[in-house]
Amino acid sequence: MAENGRVAVVTGGVRGIGAAICRKLSEAGLRVVASDLDAEAAEQFAERTGLAAYAWNVADPEACSSGLERVAEEVGPVEILVNNAGTNRDRMFHKMSREEWQQVLEVDLGSMFNMTRPVIGGMRERGWGRIVNISSVSAQKGQIGQTNYCAAKAGVLGFTRALALESAAKGITVNAVAPGFADTEMVQAMPDDARQKMVAQVPVGRLAEPAEIARCVAFLVSEEAGFITGATISANGGLYMA
Repeated sequence: MAENGRVAVVTGGVRGIGAAICRKLSEAGLRVVASDLDAEAAEQFAERTGLAAYAWNVADPEACSSGLERVAEEVGPVEILVNNAGTNRDRMFHKMSREEWQQVLEVDLGSMFNMTRPVIGGMRERGWGRIVNISSVSAQKGQIGQTNYCAAKAGVLGFTRALALESAAKGITVNAVAPGFADTEMVQAMPDDARQKMVAQVPVGRLAEPAEIARCVAFLVSEEAGFITGATISANGGLYMA
């Protein structure tokens, strides 16, 4: 898989899909750094896994720049970036507030700039880099009550394709993974009937395991995936077929 010793940063990396990505990349021999908004959760994750974990807000460009500078100083230059952090403020659009719209756009889409801009120059200078952006099946098919989330995650796909074109000649690949419904803590906390309705929509008849999403990411950051860029892997159990 990926070359040993490269530094990989995973945002939203201490829970759910992000934590599974961190574990999988660590198994591949990478020096993994998780970032999260919650400082206490990051500290607990580091103690539990032995991986480096930092806390900063991906919606804050200055926090991202200073956080990534600290990673470069304490761990090494960032050669792999997984933009996984996200949030949702679900509500029917006719009832949605400007704040609910803005919060999701700033975290889910604004973080693409905030996290990627500080590291892309170094990747271009070194002639190698891997960027994987986590989108969603909701960006592809739409979802009631999620116009803000769908808009942001669709923006992630556009960002991915454009940056892939700009970066290809510099040895940098930029790809996206669009997960479907995954068996995370958030889904487990849902009422049983709501969860059953969710599963009923999926042709394979179950939710994704976070590790299944993580394996997609691990492949895309590997040396073997060097000819794949601007692509979206849809890991959704047949929920949406492009």
